[in-house]
Amino acid sequence: MYKLPIAQTIDGFVSWMEKSWGPALDAFSEVFGDIIEAVTDGLNFVPWWVIVIIVALIAFKTNGLKFLIGSVLGLVLIWNLNLWPAFIATLVLVLFSSVISMMIGFPLGIISGKSEKFNMVIMPVLDFMQTMPSFVYLIPALLMFGIGQVPAIFATVIFSMPPIIKLTDLGIRQVPDDLIEVGESFGCTPIQLLFKIQLPVAIPTIMTGVNQTMMLALSMVVVSAMIGAGGLGAGVLQAISQLKNGMGFEYGIAVVIMAIILDRILQGIGKKMQVEEKH
Repeated sequence: MYKLPIAQTIDGFVSWMEKSWGPALDAFSEVFGDIIEAVTDGLNFVPWWVIVIIVALIAFKTNGLKFLIGSVLGLVLIWNLNLWPAFIATLVLVLFSSVISMMIGFPLGIISGKSEKFNMVIMPVLDFMQTMPSFVYLIPALLMFGIGQVPAIFATVIFSMPPIIKLTDLGIRQVPDDLIEVGESFGCTPIQLLFKIQLPVAIPTIMTGVNQTMMLALSMVVVSAMIGAGGLGAGVLQAISQLKNGMGFEYGIAVVIMAIILDRILQGIGKKMQVEEKH
């Protein structure tokens, strides 16, 4: 039976990208890598307890005293285990990846929510992106950007972007028609409808998308340690390769603590935005 040349086509496309855009991609990777390194070095320069205090204040503001205590204990444990530099490196990668995913995904979600034709095109693409094994994204990232943090962010952005697009689309589509009609009756332009009615009403759903995007980014950053991302993922990978159960458990705890803190903070922000919108 004739085999479709899917692999050959993809390989050819990647080769064309390397030949046509290789120097530009290398320059971009170098500049972006320097930015990531500078941010990481800056956070490592700040005393660990200062960052703990900042996170504690955010935790208290978003979720109250119990979450403040839990966050402080978790971060102190990470510091006690000598995982603070790896924690900072992973945090920077997660934040960069999440912000880029949201910068790209949020506008696409708005367009998808307001255009049926665009929705019909992008939804199958997003389903494909979500069901593709995460390890597959490491291959083109490695070929285009080499080893390091930049390819890790590239792969993470692709992997974590679908939720913010889908849930932004869903949030806009769930806005009651009555509210749209009221806005139109008062002479609102499409832009005014979007920013004064649709987006405020869709905030809870959109924040769920932001939360899922950040959690996927964290999971992918750990996987991308295979291509030199560093951070906590590198420790997990080393523990697996050397069969060090205790070491793997320590790094795993640090990942879980980061995930819980980020998740609860985002949930708290979403709830506060929802309450403020009601008032």
